[in-house]
Amino acid sequence: MNVISYLKDNNIRVTKARKSILEIILESSDAINVNVIYDLLKKEDIKIDLSTVYRTLDLLESKKIVNKFDLGNNMYNYIINNNSHKHIIECDLCHKKMVIDCPIPQIEEQIKAKTGITLTESHVYLKGICKDCKK
Repeated sequence: MNVISYLKDNNIRVTKARKSILEIILESSDAINVNVIYDLLKKEDIKIDLSTVYRTLDLLESKKIVNKFDLGNNMYNYIINNNSHKHIIECDLCHKKMVIDCPIPQIEEQIKAKTGITLTESHVYLKGICKDCKK
């Protein structure tokens, strides 16, 4: 992936920091936290404030380029968003179907952070009652 073109295609001004942060996330096989990203930037001799790393990650998340996973205690991991996988949730009463983003990557990240277990398989079937039928 050409990182510069990718940033431009998403209407993000290209800076050395943004390019480097996105490259680090792309090269990581697992979700990583801001401190790991910051340390890698320092090792690459890139002069950057930690606050700039946070702002860049927030920007990349708002553009849906990265996924942010809440691990609790104000700890977050970030991973490239290459998952366009969706799920359908169906209302038990009216059978209306709605499409939602797949929650498994976030759940998997929480499981891995809290237990060290890496999921090898998951099955999701979602049903519930929609807001119109709750009335």
